[in-house]
Parts: sequence; structure tokens; C-alpha cells
Amino acid sequence: DEVEIDVVSRGKSGILGLGSEPARVRVIRLESPPDLVTVSSEVIGTIVSKLGVSAVVNLKQAHREDLGGPVFEIEGDDSGLLIGRRGETLRALEFLVKFIVGRKLESRAMLMIDVEGYQERRYQSVSNLAQQVAQRVVSSSRPINLEPMPPNERRIVHLALADHPD
Repeated sequence: DEVEIDVVSRGKSGILGLGSEPARVRVIRLESPPDLVTVSSEVIGTIVSKLGVSAVVNLKQAHREDLGGPVFEIEGDDSGLLIGRRGETLRALEFLVKFIVGRKLESRAMLMIDVEGYQERRYQSVSNLAQQVAQRVVSSSRPINLEPMPPNERRIVHLALADHPD
């Protein structure tokens, strides 16, 4: 799978070893296609270093089932700068990385970037909020509007309430 073999000449066995000729083959090493984790890690590292942020990028999970891709964790002294107001900078960073990686791999890139556990904490609080509001709606029989949310957080609300009986 890693090489391409081309037989240039089959060679000759000769008679009792006399007049023999060795076979000649050409072996070409095939380039392995870049994978999502490697390319994503390089892109995130490059962007973080160009921003001048003192942080380290780690692969937290190689494949997250509900996401369909890897999860990267950024940690460091300046990593809070990457979160921004209500996670806006982090969402923009994730969008930019997905766009660049998608262009490099020529396919849609599914991945998640988390900074110091912010995304996980935010998703947990949105999920808890959804459960609490659902209970209030059930008890009062009146609709309750939630604040506007970005698509990834609305998805968390839908996932949190997908199995809710009411």
C-alpha cells in the first residue's frame, strides 16, 4: 500500500547459473495522503503562533463520535485571549481552521477546538439551561424564549432535549 512496484526486466535464470541476469524493478514510494488530525494540528499551531499567543495545542480526542472528528485543546498563559467575549473569538478561530483544513484536504473538516475547557463548560451550562427551561415550560404550559445562540449551542439544546418525554 505504501509503494508502487514496476517490473523493468524479469531477469533470466540461465543454465546452472551461467548467463543469469537479475530482475530489475523500480519501486516508487507513494505519498500517504495527509490526515485530518495532522493537518488540523499544523494549521492551529501556525495560527496560534502567528497571533503571538503563548499556548500549546494538544490533541484531546482523536475521534469524537457525536462530532465526527478530532477535538483539540489549547492551553497556556495567553489562551484566554483565544476565547473572546462569549466565545466569539474561539468560534471564529474554529471556523477559520475548518475552512483552511477543508481546502487542504479537499473535503469538509469536522473538528472542535476547545480553549482551557471553555467549550465543554459552555456546552454543559447550555445543556443544563435547556433542561431547566424545559421543566419550567412543562410546569407552566407556556413557551419560554431563550437568548439568541450560535448554531453549535442550538445543536446542544436540541441534543439535550431530544429524549425529553414532554
